Amino acid sequence: MVIRLHNSLTRQLEELRPLRPGTVTMYHCGPTVYSSPHIGNFRSFLFADVLRRFVEDQGLAVTQVMNITDVGHLTLDDIEGGEDKMEAASKKTGKTAWQIAEQYIEEFRLCQQQLRVRLPHHMPRATEFIAQMGVIIDDLLAKDVAYQVNGSVYFAIEKFPAYGKLSGKVIDELEEGARVAVNDEKHDPRDFALWKVDAKHQMQWDAPFRGGSRGFPGWHIECSAMSTHYLGEQLDIHTGGEDNMFPHHECEIAQTEAHTGKRFVSIWMHARHLLVDGKKMSKSLGNFFTVADILGKGYTGLELRYALIRVQYRQSLNFTLAGLDEARAAIARVQQCRRRLVRLRDGLERAGGDSLGEAVTSANEAFTAAMSDDLNVSEALAAVAALVAASNKATPLRDDATAALAAFARFEDVLGCFGDEPAAVDEAPAELRQLLGQRNAAKKQKDWAAADRIRDEIAAAGWKIVDAPTGARLEKA
Repeated sequence: MVIRLHNSLTRQLEELRPLRPGTVTMYHCGPTVYSSPHIGNFRSFLFADVLRRFVEDQGLAVTQVMNITDVGHLTLDDIEGGEDKMEAASKKTGKTAWQIAEQYIEEFRLCQQQLRVRLPHHMPRATEFIAQMGVIIDDLLAKDVAYQVNGSVYFAIEKFPAYGKLSGKVIDELEEGARVAVNDEKHDPRDFALWKVDAKHQMQWDAPFRGGSRGFPGWHIECSAMSTHYLGEQLDIHTGGEDNMFPHHECEIAQTEAHTGKRFVSIWMHARHLLVDGKKMSKSLGNFFTVADILGKGYTGLELRYALIRVQYRQSLNFTLAGLDEARAAIARVQQCRRRLVRLRDGLERAGGDSLGEAVTSANEAFTAAMSDDLNVSEALAAVAALVAASNKATPLRDDATAALAAFARFEDVLGCFGDEPAAVDEAPAELRQLLGQRNAAKKQKDWAAADRIRDEIAAAGWKIVDAPTGARLEKA
C-alpha cells in the first residue's frame, strides 16, 4: 500500500518515494540536554518512532538518525537570541555544561527505554561534530553566502531568496521578529549565526574553518552536519515539533541547500504541540510534567506511550490524567483478549468452531489503511479495538486464535503501546495457589460455605477464580 504523508513544505499529502528504492532515510530533531525530558518532548519523539516502525512494517529498510543537542541551542529561538540553554542550566545548578549534558543524556536514554522507543541507528552529539560543521561553514564563506565579523560567522539571508518557504513567514514578519534583539555585528538583523565567539562561554573549540576564531557553533549548523554525515546530502524525511519549523528547520534548509546546491529534504513532518488540561504546558500553571513525574504517579511507560500517540500527530492532543486511566483500561482490554487467545492456541481452553478469519483480515487492512493515511493512529487503534471485540465474542479454532495473535503482535510492533504477548495465565502467589487447592477440596466435599469463603479471600487479594474445562485457575482481577 502507498504511504501518504503530509509535507509541511508543500502543505499537502505526498506519497513516500525513497530517493534510494527500498531504503528510507529519516532525521529527527532530538533533545537539548539541559533539563529532564518532559511529555511534550516525547510526543514528538514517539511520533518519529511510530513513523519508523510503520515504514519498516511496510517492508522498507530505514536508516534513522536522532541528534543530541549539547551546545549552541539558544533560549529565544524565535529571534535567535538569549543565552545558550546549556550555559543557563550550568549557572542555575553550579554544574559545568559538560556535567549537565551527561546527566540529562543518561536520563533521556532511560526515558527512551521506559517508553519502548526503538533506538535510532545513530544518536550523535553535536559536540562530536565540530569538524564536520567547519567543512560546511568554510564552504559557505567561500561561496560568499556567509560572512565573518569579529570571529563570529553569520549566514546572509539575502543570498538565499527561498528563505521562509517552509514556515511561510514573509520578509516583513522576519524583520519584525529580528528587531526584538538587534545584533550590531549582523549585516541584516535576520541573519543567523553559524559560529559564535564569546570568551565567557564554557564550551569552546578552535575554529574548524580557515581564518576563524575560537568559539562554539550555532544551533542550526549542527543538524546539517550530523544529518548529511550519516544520511547524505539529500534526506527522505525530516521530523520535529512544530516549534522547530522556524527558525531551526528554515535555517537548516538555507545553509544545507546553499552548501550542496540540492534539495535537502523530500518530506518535512511536524508534530503539534501538546496541551495539558486544555492549556499550554507551563510550570507556572502547575501542569508541567516530566516523564519521571508521570511514572512517579504509578503509571507505566506503556500507558504514557499510549496516551501520547493515541491522536494523529498533526492534531491537537490534550493530555490529562484521566486520559492515562483510559490508556490503562484500553491496554488491559487488549492484553486480556490476547491472554484468552493464547490459552485457546495452546489448548488450555477448549477451542470452538467460530471463525475469526474475516475479522483478522479486516482489522489488518483497516490498520494499514489508517497508518498509510498520514499515520492516523486514532483510526488504527479503532481497528485494534474491532479485533478485540470480534475475538471476545468468538470461541475460535486454534488456527484462528493463532492468526488473531499474529495480528495483535503486528499492532504492537508498529504502535509499541500494548506490551509483549502475555502468558496464558498469571503466576499467582504460592499462598493463593494453596488457597485454590483448599477451595477445590471444599467443593469436592460439597462444603459450599468454605468454598465461598476461600473465593472471597482470593478476591480480596486482587485475584479471581476461573472455572475452565481444564480445571480451576487464578487470574488477576
